[in-house]
Amino acid sequence: MQTTLELYSFKIITKEETDLIQKAADCLARSFVGVNVSGKWVQEPMVGQLNIGYEDFYNFTKDYLDSTVDQGYCAVAHDIHNNVVGVLAGDINAPEIIGEDIFEGSFYDMNVILRVLEDVDKRFMEDYKKRYGTEIKDGEVLHLFMLGVIAEYDRHEIIQQLGNKLITKASSQGLKAVLGEATNPKSIRVMEKYHKMKKYVDVKGNFIVHKYQNNSRLNKIPVNLADGTYIIIREL
Repeated sequence: MQTTLELYSFKIITKEETDLIQKAADCLARSFVGVNVSGKWVQEPMVGQLNIGYEDFYNFTKDYLDSTVDQGYCAVAHDIHNNVVGVLAGDINAPEIIGEDIFEGSFYDMNVILRVLEDVDKRFMEDYKKRYGTEIKDGEVLHLFMLGVIAEYDRHEIIQQLGNKLITKASSQGLKAVLGEATNPKSIRVMEKYHKMKKYVDVKGNFIVHKYQNNSRLNKIPVNLADGTYIIIREL
């Protein structure tokens, strides 16, 4: 039986690899909007609840990759047929709070997700400043933004290899921490198990979480599927 490293290749992609960027955007968009993998339905809860379409989400993902890939923190897994079957994409920008709707038309509901992410990011940055007396600056923290795996086999092993590539690089470049907004329990579990990331606890001893039950657009997400978006972190 072939091992994960024999079935798949892993690499950090560059701005020049436009074909891989397109394939990575497709992999992420499919895994977020919804795809059947080995008889299991894979979908991001907020994207599913808001019924966001593939084309809009692909364009959003492609724009993100185009603007951040040159930072060197987008890792892909591809199979022997050169299909991209896993992506972990991040950046080293400090979290940015826009505070207003920026998406329009058929993609308007993406603003709901943006506000959830900004809610937890804002509270994290306020707590970080209380804790350390300084604000997060660009280039200090690896922000893991999007994870998508559509491989039929070895899904957790792929996540492990992708994360290892990015976290090892972040550590070697002297970054302080790895940060993410985990939108469902599966993401939290795999990042805890394979990459030692934990739910962030603020100075008052509380998790930073946006509860879906308290959001009028997201409160129909079943609690047993996902209860909210949490800040997760690992110090390096």
